[in-house]
Amino acid sequence: MKVEISLHASKLTNVAGAFKGTSDPYAVVTEIATTPGSAPKVLGKTEVIKNNLSPNWTKVFPVEYELGQPVTLAISIIDEVRKGDNIPMGSTTFEVGECLGARGNTKARKLKQGGTLFCHVAKSQGSGVLKLNMKASHLKNTEGFFSKSDPFYELSSQWNSGGGLTWDAVHRSEVIRNNLNPDWKTNTIELSSLCQGDFDKPILIKIFDHEKSGNHVLMGEVESTVNQLQSRPTYKLKVKGHETGTLVVTHASTEGVEQVTEQLESTNISSEEDVAVGGGEPYASSPQVPPRGSATFVDYVSGGCELNVCVAIDFTGSNGDPRKPGTLHHFSHGGEKNDYEKAITSILNILSSYDSDQKYPVYGFGAKYDGIVRHCFQCGSEPEVQGVDGVMDAYHQVFRSGLIMSAPTVFTEVIQTAAAKAASAQEAANAQGQQAYTILLIISDGAVSDVNATAQVLAECSQAPLSIVIVGVGQADFSSMQFLDDSQPPERDIAQFVEFNNYSNHSVELTKETLKEIPDQLTRYFQSRGIQPLPPVSKGDDEIMIEPEEDEEIDLSLDFVDEEIVIVGGGTQYHRSNF
Repeated sequence: MKVEISLHASKLTNVAGAFKGTSDPYAVVTEIATTPGSAPKVLGKTEVIKNNLSPNWTKVFPVEYELGQPVTLAISIIDEVRKGDNIPMGSTTFEVGECLGARGNTKARKLKQGGTLFCHVAKSQGSGVLKLNMKASHLKNTEGFFSKSDPFYELSSQWNSGGGLTWDAVHRSEVIRNNLNPDWKTNTIELSSLCQGDFDKPILIKIFDHEKSGNHVLMGEVESTVNQLQSRPTYKLKVKGHETGTLVVTHASTEGVEQVTEQLESTNISSEEDVAVGGGEPYASSPQVPPRGSATFVDYVSGGCELNVCVAIDFTGSNGDPRKPGTLHHFSHGGEKNDYEKAITSILNILSSYDSDQKYPVYGFGAKYDGIVRHCFQCGSEPEVQGVDGVMDAYHQVFRSGLIMSAPTVFTEVIQTAAAKAASAQEAANAQGQQAYTILLIISDGAVSDVNATAQVLAECSQAPLSIVIVGVGQADFSSMQFLDDSQPPERDIAQFVEFNNYSNHSVELTKETLKEIPDQLTRYFQSRGIQPLPPVSKGDDEIMIEPEEDEEIDLSLDFVDEEIVIVGGGTQYHRSNF
């Protein structure tokens, strides 16, 4: 799925130096390499915002994201110095999935050099770019008798953010100094952020007189659409109903609409005449509620759909004596995780981003208590545990509970329990105008004992707001688990089986394979019932929890050669990719 990254910052430290004014910040976005053999990739740079320590950049960065495959972005903020070396203002990293799972799809982090950086993730709709050239004439001067205005234009997209229709700025042109008849350069605008692929969607064009304070003065405005712009119209600009000048579209054309284009001009270094402007209140472009049938996983999580997770662990005797090294449940005193622990931590670390309370019920099956084999029992002392560490503690507590590891391997009871819990959670959420979906993670060392009974339960539970991911650990023959794919109801597949040993050396590949079907399963559940995504959750900066500075910095060295950004060192995070 393609998403868009937008950035803004607050209260950055001024690094311009004494008597040199205020810093002119821009941000460079780099996708960190997370697998051996891959290389970091510069996605581009934002526009420079003059004299502003709380910049609101309009540049967006398209990124490919899949649930289960972490995408880490390193953001470097730099003060552009015209006559000298650029000065770093701070850097940090964001993981795209964590931003997408956060309320309002936004994460914020303190910078060591001062200030806060905000990263927002939104659904990318449409493809291609708009090439736009405009000029204005006879603009009304807002500077008084002794100087002329410095006009630039701003394009805004219309959104339905739940509280009504709003305008969000998505592009700003360069400033033309002392000119009431400006002829701006050709600008390239991503159609995904401007109109989300709808060429008849309203666009607001505003002309401003640039002010160093950031309090830019409106010189005129008009509404249009991409289709109207391509007819090269002439508009009368107005402020409060009074004409203030004329706007002429001299060229407007779309490119790459049939397929997503590469990010254009993302690495240009601005010239003196090519400085974008910004300031004021930061925006957070959020996708509007999509038409019926076009909704995606991003739409549902943006609307606040809560992902709940249940964990079920196999305690049958075929796992071996946990006191003996080499068996599947053996706990190493040296800190090395067994396969159950590896699967739990890697998968829950991804899903926890989408579960706001991070409370998980943990079930066991295949153990004998009081002479009776239990196929679904509570692990730990609490019905729900807190976070990944709580799941691990509950798992470990089972071996101090007097169990007898037994047989057979039966999934049906934990599936039925999770399905009931999923239905109850969605019913409760719906009563409060919210949405909920549940994911059951089953980890087992063997194939199920009764294939037909399991297939029947899966068919019965396919109507619940539930996905099931099953991870097979150990050396058993899992070929019989193919029935999961063969027996699924045609209208909604809810189960996915993954053999751990196929990905035992790389957690990213494990989580990618394990979770890849969940976005489509979630979307199909809600869409089949006519349940549309809720309006995107909107959060102001004061409502977003600001995370502390990162203890570990990314070693990322950038150089600027022939108007390109080049990585000359660092940019890897392999330690986050492997077990």
